[in-house]
Amino acid sequence: MFKPQGIFTALVTPMHQDETLNEQELRTQVDRQIQEGAAGLFCLGTNGEFYALSLEERIRLVSVLSEQNAGRLPLIVNVGCVTTQETIKLAKESAKRGVDALSIIVPYYAALTQDQLYDHFVAVAQAVDVPTMIYNIPQRTGNAITIKTVARLKKIDTIIGIKDSSGKVDHLDQLLTLVDDDFCLLIGTDSLILSLLQKGASGAVAGCANPFPAILNGIYNAWKRGDTELAQRLQASIVPFRETFAYGNPNSVVKRAVELMGYPVGPARAPARIDDTSVDERIAASIAEVNRIAAGTGA
Repeated sequence: MFKPQGIFTALVTPMHQDETLNEQELRTQVDRQIQEGAAGLFCLGTNGEFYALSLEERIRLVSVLSEQNAGRLPLIVNVGCVTTQETIKLAKESAKRGVDALSIIVPYYAALTQDQLYDHFVAVAQAVDVPTMIYNIPQRTGNAITIKTVARLKKIDTIIGIKDSSGKVDHLDQLLTLVDDDFCLLIGTDSLILSLLQKGASGAVAGCANPFPAILNGIYNAWKRGDTELAQRLQASIVPFRETFAYGNPNSVVKRAVELMGYPVGPARAPARIDDTSVDERIAASIAEVNRIAAGTGA
């Protein structure tokens, strides 16, 4: 059974200035991540703006991603939708396209009980022949899955782990008690990568790996070979960039940073797009600071 390990880039979805999909740049970003040493790709998550895409667009993007990746990296695709029926439809379409695993975001907007969440994840897992993962991000969905429910879902053979973006250390520590050879924890909060790796997490799904793939993967690689000093420096290096999240929707900031670095990934879809030169200046300054700290050079 597939077990994700290392840093998976939470890949942005490139768009033209008119907000149509930029498939060629998506292919470029896939190749760039491979060249920069990414362990895997996590697509159509929060940084991929799945919430702003139609079902048809998401299916098309999975086709392009799978074709361009061509099995070079493990590919996890978020197929979560508001309803179970729609999630199963997207899951089946994605499974046909050769992905390694499906991520299922906790359904959003409608308030749900833990039993309803459990039934939703089981129904999707049983509808496809590829492994599935839970995707918990309660600050965005409005629904939080409990440790007890995760423990119940862990008993389903094809549910292989959880990507948790809650950012709550106590909750993450409890999730770590569920980790074993058949169930993994991927961290969805970039500031916690090193500390959770040290506690037993398998890896992370990192939005900051879009602008800084080598740095984020460097955290994992340095930790893996026992170079704690380097791992700590690389972890600390992304702090200045994460501070710019205060100036906009975080995944819109990530996408804007990649654009400012010279890759035409385009804007986030309105109303979340960033058109503010003062924000651009702050992002650009933070990019320079991240690279300075990562390199271990002086001010």
